[in-house]
Amino acid sequence: MNLLIIGTGYVGLVTGACFADMGHQVICLDIDADKIAALQQGIVPIYEPGLEEVVKRNISAGRLKFTTDYQMGVQNSKVCFIAVPTPSKEDGSCDLSYVLKAARSIAESMTDSLIIVTKSTVPVGTSQKIRQVVQEYSSLPFEVVANPEFLKEGAAISDCMKPDRIIIGVESPEAAQVMKEIYAAFTINHDRILIMDTASAEMTKYVANAMLAARISFMNEMAGLCEKLGAHIQQVRVGIGSDPRIGYHFLYAGAGYGGSCFPKDIRALQAMARAADYDAPLLQAIDTINERQKKVLAQKIKIYFAQLGGVAKKTIAIWGLAFKPDTDDLREAPALKLIEELLDQGVFVRLYDPVAMSKAQKLLNHPGITWCRDEYHAAEGSDGVALVTEWKQFRFVNLETVSKTMQGKAFFDGRNQYKKDEMKAKGFHYFGIGVPQDR
Repeated sequence: MNLLIIGTGYVGLVTGACFADMGHQVICLDIDADKIAALQQGIVPIYEPGLEEVVKRNISAGRLKFTTDYQMGVQNSKVCFIAVPTPSKEDGSCDLSYVLKAARSIAESMTDSLIIVTKSTVPVGTSQKIRQVVQEYSSLPFEVVANPEFLKEGAAISDCMKPDRIIIGVESPEAAQVMKEIYAAFTINHDRILIMDTASAEMTKYVANAMLAARISFMNEMAGLCEKLGAHIQQVRVGIGSDPRIGYHFLYAGAGYGGSCFPKDIRALQAMARAADYDAPLLQAIDTINERQKKVLAQKIKIYFAQLGGVAKKTIAIWGLAFKPDTDDLREAPALKLIEELLDQGVFVRLYDPVAMSKAQKLLNHPGITWCRDEYHAAEGSDGVALVTEWKQFRFVNLETVSKTMQGKAFFDGRNQYKKDEMKAKGFHYFGIGVPQDR
């Protein structure tokens, strides 16, 4: 089927590439001419494992094209997917300006009937707003479908090709049938398509992310309590996760969540609740706990060095800058909050991340920062190491080598990658999240 993907950001590019890999003829459209020119050469602007190979393969096969021309894209497609940004406004509500501009451009370019699909994360009622915009600028028949994405950064290709579920919000059986045809190749082994109304589909994405964020914040709150009471959050996790009603997923205590989805979507849900005059204290608590958690490592570092002349002028190596492994995404990354707080206290920081260094260098400019070539280089001469992003390569670091080059012996494990007893045996002063200290 001929498909148009509007927006070549994370969601749009992954979705378009995967649709093309399944045999569809796909045009990806973006108003950024430089980005489109690069994509036409197979140059992918984001880091996502496997994405560049899929893009290049389908460009070569002629199934994936890129353009800035709305008329060409719309008039050569049967279904248009809107995958543009939906950033937060100052009050936390969702900014739909890019979505509605895309809808208007589609309407102005239409010459035949069309199905318009929202892939972006949008508040309940957005499908109706899109319908109003299109009706204002076109008299041609069209359908609006809500089809939210469920892609995890770092595993997006797999998530797209082998989805847990495909949510399709429609108002007509005809549109539902077309969407089923588009996704047929993705559901050969098992039908994962769930058909519902557009409002429910729009809400499903927000509620899913809120549930996951709630689990993270809950475990982080319990981790803080564990430290106070002398319990170990990792052992507690095993104990509660063995209950099948709870399970083990998203039960890891850490330095807080970040990224483009959880923080933004929690705040958008809060804004929807306020607009509906509905009190939703749990949503506020999820966000409040997470913001507090992002400060935990800085607090641990300050407390530790208070007994050693204070934290000012100390040097801390920071391992991991991206908000999670296998991505270069720095949006709302806990490491950025830690760096900011340490620099404000007069700390020198030595930074390293396997893939996010170039993006971080564009964001951070401070004389107290040293950019390092690897985790060993970062640790050299440091008074302590703070592990913030759990990249796989940090799991089996030669800690004896690290210890020898450090000036101090403090290790602040923001993801509980190491075991306290083993780190103590290697001579480190170890601090985890929800890991009780010796009394």
